[in-house]
Amino acid sequence: MKLNLLVVAGDGIGPEVTNEAVSVLRQVALAGGHELTVEERRIGGVAIVADGTPLPEDTLKAALASDAVLLGAVGGNEFNSLPPNKRPEAGLLQLRAALGGFANLRPAFAFDELTANSPLRPEVVNGADILFVRELLGGLYFGKPREWNKLTGEAWNTMRYTNEEVVRVARIAFQLAQKRRKKVTSVDKANVLEVSQLWRAVVTEVAAEFPDVTLEHQYVDAMAMHIMNNPRGYDVVVTENLFGDILSDEAAVITGSLGMLPSATIGGQVNLYEPVHGSAPDIAGKGLANPLGAILTGALVLRHSAKLEAEAVAIETAVRKVLEAGFRTPDLARGNTAEFKVLSTTEMGKQVRETVATLLPAQAV
Repeated sequence: MKLNLLVVAGDGIGPEVTNEAVSVLRQVALAGGHELTVEERRIGGVAIVADGTPLPEDTLKAALASDAVLLGAVGGNEFNSLPPNKRPEAGLLQLRAALGGFANLRPAFAFDELTANSPLRPEVVNGADILFVRELLGGLYFGKPREWNKLTGEAWNTMRYTNEEVVRVARIAFQLAQKRRKKVTSVDKANVLEVSQLWRAVVTEVAAEFPDVTLEHQYVDAMAMHIMNNPRGYDVVVTENLFGDILSDEAAVITGSLGMLPSATIGGQVNLYEPVHGSAPDIAGKGLANPLGAILTGALVLRHSAKLEAEAVAIETAVRKVLEAGFRTPDLARGNTAEFKVLSTTEMGKQVRETVATLLPAQAV
């Protein structure tokens, strides 16, 4: 493997967790004799301060020239007074649009070792493993016209999809389901919204291309309840932008911490990878951040961009082994220092890196 990885660590805890993810990827590269080239650029608040824009031109050029982009997090309270198109988050949205990824993959899975962290009962969450496939470039977030007319006291947004936009994200969902448990749940609000009626009809058409995969439909309000009542009943969940944003965040309670969840945005010119958690400026620089979400995001880099499935599984296995051994970051220990070995961000990264080394011994030179 030769992989040119652009790292845009961003703000807050982004640099801390991204550094640990890159260290684990370097360990994997060492073990397999792979060539991993890492470049770093600015995005978000740090770019506003240094460059006057949340997405500098050299960052965008480097992203488009890379094989994959690994993002940390963007945002900070000091930028909240800026207009929306000038804030750190605008840089991320611009980067996503430029890279063209339309399918956001958001796993939500239960670790046996973290069952106590979830507000759901163990018998509900144990064994849950859902992969959300969220359409990322259409729907209410991007549809036009959109406006807040302060003079009239009105505001409006437009939910809009085309057949082609639904087809391409649905195909990815079915292809991924073929490699998992062969079930797709499509989520919409077809009893009310014409856009959802289009969504349901197109997904049903695409399903005919995948006779080995079972398709079911759910309304979004019912799905919000079912995820909490029976998360083990779902495999791949495909839905539009707004619904996917909400449902995938809700499903974070299955794992017990946002700090554990990775994500990948695929389908465009270059894939973009980022942990789900935000910049958490209140704990930045204190060694308290949980790097496991970023490290698991690194596993997605290997799976979807480098096509190294065994190595991706090795990282995921290493994370489980570290948790089995009783290692926790503060967010996972939840004050229970007697039972667990509470580690800093760098210490947790080291534990995963060393465990990966035992699973993928380095090749002799």
